[in-house]
Amino acid sequence: MAHSPAHRGPRLSASTPTVAAMDIDWNAQLTDQLDWHWQHQARPRLDGLTDDEYLWEPVPGCWNVRRRGQGDAPIAAGSGGFTIDFALPEPDPPPVTTIAWRLAHIVVGVFGTRVASHFGGPPIDYETHDYAGTAGEALDHLDAGYAAWMSGVRRLGAAGLEQPCGPAEGPFAEHPMAALVLHINREAIHHLAEVALLRDLWAQRG
Repeated sequence: MAHSPAHRGPRLSASTPTVAAMDIDWNAQLTDQLDWHWQHQARPRLDGLTDDEYLWEPVPGCWNVRRRGQGDAPIAAGSGGFTIDFALPEPDPPPVTTIAWRLAHIVVGVFGTRVASHFGGPPIDYETHDYAGTAGEALDHLDAGYAAWMSGVRRLGAAGLEQPCGPAEGPFAEHPMAALVLHINREAIHHLAEVALLRDLWAQRG
């Protein structure tokens, strides 16, 4: 006689399953997510970056890093010989940005301001930053910013990831530091992927 569906296979509901607790180092998990990408994909893709490529504008009207006085964007921010194009409010759609612009954004807005706010780093902002006029200088800034951010995150340990971000993060002040770390991971990975795409377009330009 055929068995009813209720009696087919093992009766899993007859016992209560148990799963052994796992001792997970969440700080290591979060830092490794970005560091693996940095070491194996993002940073190697920047090797050999030239000044011409760094400042290349793939379409008219790009936002870029320019010698002071040579841009026509509504805002030319920066304290040194080079400034970054910007506008407030940001246009919709925003202009295409160059490798120089995107690296500057990562240096200042992704790593720099957060290192200053949360890990005791030097003050930094878009208005007063001394922007890199060469690819080599920009990569030095990027490497220093990345190292400072990762060092700070690792010092948080597990307990620090649970603490609130605080007033530096505005409306996200009550969110845990873990949420900020995840946000910076996303920001760095996606902006560095954009830079890699621009490098591919530069290599195939007509």
